[in-house]
Amino acid sequence: MNPISEKLQKCHEQVRQKTDFVPRVALILGSGLGGFADMLDAETIVNYSDIEGFPVSTVAGHAGRFIFGTLEGVPVAVMQGRVHYYEGYSMSDVVLPVRLMGLLGAKTLLLTNAAGGINRSFSAGDLMLITGQISSFVPSPLIGLNPGKLGVRFPDMSEIYGNELRESVKSAAQRLGVPLREGVYVQTSGPNYESPEEIRMLGLLGADAVGMSTACEAIAANHMGMRVCGISCISNLAAGISPNPLTHQEVQDTADKTAPVFRALIKEVIKSI
Repeated sequence: MNPISEKLQKCHEQVRQKTDFVPRVALILGSGLGGFADMLDAETIVNYSDIEGFPVSTVAGHAGRFIFGTLEGVPVAVMQGRVHYYEGYSMSDVVLPVRLMGLLGAKTLLLTNAAGGINRSFSAGDLMLITGQISSFVPSPLIGLNPGKLGVRFPDMSEIYGNELRESVKSAAQRLGVPLREGVYVQTSGPNYESPEEIRMLGLLGADAVGMSTACEAIAANHMGMRVCGISCISNLAAGISPNPLTHQEVQDTADKTAPVFRALIKEVIKSI
């Protein structure tokens, strides 16, 4: 058996031993959004560490567990803390959680993250609807033997973030009166922040925001046929645009301040999709 498929199947079997919950929506919570899980009517909590072979988040503020429950009647699988490529995991391990939620039944993936603003019209605390992405600076999660049951060998990526879902997010933001930027997200490997020269390059390539996650997860979900939407919290202005050195504390502080509005928007989006 394909080792990627075998590992995924074993993780799936272990989770199924703990719960028969079937989610409709999968949600990955970025920095500052861990508290969103408290809004769910939780049925089952599964720690990543309780799943043999499952990657465990090492980043401060990422709880490292799945919460299965309902929100306004919608069955949701919430990933409270993600894993990143810079933590030393293979890219296939980084996207294993997305694939697992898809196997459990989720048809829609909602991605959230904290990102640095490249677009000079953005400000810290803005929310940005992801309209497209650049993933050329990290390995594709589809490298290696193709898990044939998940998707085709050469999947199309013309519209990773579907227009229908983007319109749903924009409508939800309008109903709540939440200002919503739109733009292209680029993933870099991290863990170091980008240099001012790299930010200028990324801006020339068409990126509006930069982060260290999300794009690889979106590729894996699209490969499986899941619908994907993504929202970034612009937690800081990127290097060379911000006059100050970048720190993780700044990212965390801004994400925490923006969290109440972000949580309200995510709740409204889940209700609508």
